[in-house]
Amino acid sequence: MSTPCDFGLIGLAVMGENLALNVESRGYRVAVFNRTVDKVDAFMQGRAAGKQFVGCHSIEELVQALAPPRKVMMLVKAGAAVDAFIDQLIPLLSPGDVIIDGGNTHFSETERRTKSVEAKGLLFVGTGVSGGEEGALKGPSMMPGGSEAAWPLVKPIFQAIAAKVGPNNDIPCCEWVGPRGAGHYVKMVHNGIEYGDMQLICEAYAVLQGVLGLDNEELYDVFAEWNRGELQSYLIEITRDIFSVKDPHSDGFLVDRILDVAGAKGTGKWMSQLALDLGVPSTLVTAAVYARCLSAQKEARVRASSVLQGPSAAPVDVGDRKKFIEDVRQALYASKICSYAQGFVQLQEAAKEYDWPLNYGDCAMLWRGGCIIRAQFLDHIKAAFDADANLENLLLHPYFTDAVHKGQEAWRRVVITATQRGIPVPAFSTALAYYDAYRSARLPANLLQAQRDYFGAHTYQRTDMDGTFHTEWLTDRRPPQD
Repeated sequence: MSTPCDFGLIGLAVMGENLALNVESRGYRVAVFNRTVDKVDAFMQGRAAGKQFVGCHSIEELVQALAPPRKVMMLVKAGAAVDAFIDQLIPLLSPGDVIIDGGNTHFSETERRTKSVEAKGLLFVGTGVSGGEEGALKGPSMMPGGSEAAWPLVKPIFQAIAAKVGPNNDIPCCEWVGPRGAGHYVKMVHNGIEYGDMQLICEAYAVLQGVLGLDNEELYDVFAEWNRGELQSYLIEITRDIFSVKDPHSDGFLVDRILDVAGAKGTGKWMSQLALDLGVPSTLVTAAVYARCLSAQKEARVRASSVLQGPSAAPVDVGDRKKFIEDVRQALYASKICSYAQGFVQLQEAAKEYDWPLNYGDCAMLWRGGCIIRAQFLDHIKAAFDADANLENLLLHPYFTDAVHKGQEAWRRVVITATQRGIPVPAFSTALAYYDAYRSARLPANLLQAQRDYFGAHTYQRTDMDGTFHTEWLTDRRPPQD
């Protein structure tokens, strides 16, 4: 009889293959299954040849190959396929065995599945896995939640395969997030912040190109310089690299030949929708989602471009070019701070709503390596929540307060200049509007409440006395004069 396997994996698309290879490379024996069994055979004869893998042609065979307590991870398309595999696994597993969903699943499904699987005497883990194909193979960021009793069982494997950070490169970007759907919710917020980061970088590119006329080689130099400072991150790094790639079909650069229609998989939209449900202003991810929606209306935009006029083509004098590039950098950094501030406010409100004991500093460190938004910047977020676990908003921590105070004049100049040139910067301007609204002790919502009371008797409260009030506005108004 062959040696029992330590870990089972269902789903051998690229992410599944790479994660399986990662687990095996850490000294674990892995059983694999795919619904199309030809993929199992191809994997065993190809990338898995000579390694500690067992190829299985059925779910029953996979379960039989595992040592108890069994740990079975699914990396399949979110939705019905996950439920179908869970239904197949439950009769074959024993109490204390663990089912793991590593897909991009809506947190509410993980809430439901955790309760359902636990009712059968089994354990369930819903874990976000970020970092794409390379991260899966070399070390992803992992955000596990679900049945807390499962954590000691999966922790050694998860932390072995996760990305590592820290002075000695020994801190895994994987820690228990919380019960039920908490892990998938944190992954969703990660993805929403990723939408915001990417949109902000694209707007910086549009401004540098549209105002200063920087070519791709100059843009490469700008982003290379930015990646050596406080904006250092994976996304800035790959953006730098993109500007250097020549088009194999012409004499120009590849980025200039790519159609300006952005795709999306939905997690940014989920974050925006759930922010509305919680009543929190995650405005930047919403702006980023809508920017992608507008990009998809390519044919309509082309037609409109021949009809609708913008500002005159006269150049806007920005003075010192190097100073304006620095303005854009500061605008990008200040906007990024607002984006992350919004994301953590949403996590805080979700934790209250769903009774999750989230550790926000740990959440920041889960994203420090392996994932798409990995950045030096996250160390400051970790420090902020270490100093005050109940920090109301990142903008109120001294480091971030000083950063936005330092950058706000540049930020405003960039938004003004872009507006004067007719360059759309929805994320920059949305972030600035959020900052200005959040720092305002009084907003014009008093007039809005008066309007609601006028047309719908929705009542209002006063600043100078307690209670709820309604006014007969038609009776008390000044009559209009003809």
